[in-house]
Amino acid sequence: MRSVVYTKPGDSSVLELVERSTPEPGPGEVRVRIVVSGVNPTDWKARQGGTYGDDLPFPEVTPNQDGAGVVDAVGEGVDGLSVGDRVWLYMSAAGRPTGTAQEYTVVPASRAVPLPEGTSFDIGASLGVPAMTAHRALTTHEDGPSRLAPGALSGKTVLVAGGAGAVGHAAIQLARWAGATVVTTISSEAKAALATAAGAHHVVNYRDDDAAAQIRGVAPDGVDIVVEVSIPKNAELVAEVLANHGVVSIYANNGGDEATLPVRPNMSVNARYQFLLLYTIGDEALTAAAEDVSAALRDGVLAVGEDAGLPLLRFALDDTAAAHDAVQGDAVGKVLIDVAAG
Repeated sequence: MRSVVYTKPGDSSVLELVERSTPEPGPGEVRVRIVVSGVNPTDWKARQGGTYGDDLPFPEVTPNQDGAGVVDAVGEGVDGLSVGDRVWLYMSAAGRPTGTAQEYTVVPASRAVPLPEGTSFDIGASLGVPAMTAHRALTTHEDGPSRLAPGALSGKTVLVAGGAGAVGHAAIQLARWAGATVVTTISSEAKAALATAAGAHHVVNYRDDDAAAQIRGVAPDGVDIVVEVSIPKNAELVAEVLANHGVVSIYANNGGDEATLPVRPNMSVNARYQFLLLYTIGDEALTAAAEDVSAALRDGVLAVGEDAGLPLLRFALDDTAAAHDAVQGDAVGKVLIDVAAG
């Protein structure tokens, strides 16, 4: 089979396309024929050394956590999945040497989730890291739900920072599905159009001098949940618009590893700052996210494509390096790698 691998950390030039034997699933595992592989910032950061440092945990690594395809073989003891099932994958390369940038991959059965009928492989490959991160970000409020469903966030106002990104896009869709009023901050008219297409009720350019006033105009009592991509850049704005007992769910370090928080405004509203990383949130939270994301899919939520607010940028498997570079270069949209025909 064709597989993209790297044997040392570095820029995208360390990626190479090779031929490898098709793997066999062990007990509790399934083999999936990958149709589409999804690329996220975590993939290039891990490849570059941000996850493992200078020493890789395996002699050879195949990148990409997310993907979608068809179950091709089932290991002993697997229930609920059969050969021929269409699935989406999450955390395929977490603690394992092989991700989805190859024609076949083996994963624990729990990381292969059935795709509802009518859901495309493109949508399936766009879930994983973005949708499950968004789910966690929306379920950390001290008075909010731990699960998402229609009505779960009724009466809540959610502010999504960076609504044109993949996590922001999923957060908008999931929050609206769950009944929240959704405000998003963006930096341009083009990104405002994407966030609106995703379902945001209100868009605000965070560069406007009156951005806080615009958000307060929508939510006079403040926003309950902030899905935050860059707290170093947005700390002042967030502190101005947070509701009493509001939570700021921080899922990325865009803008740097250090932030300065204004104490008095946060103290006065009993603010909670919740950091989150998908790989360490635990099996209970992962299972809840996978189940709720699947429910949203069955309801027709989480569409992708320009009309849905998330343009698709497509690459071939032998152009995986270019796909990684596109994500690292902050390409607007979801980067997908076409591995095989569906």
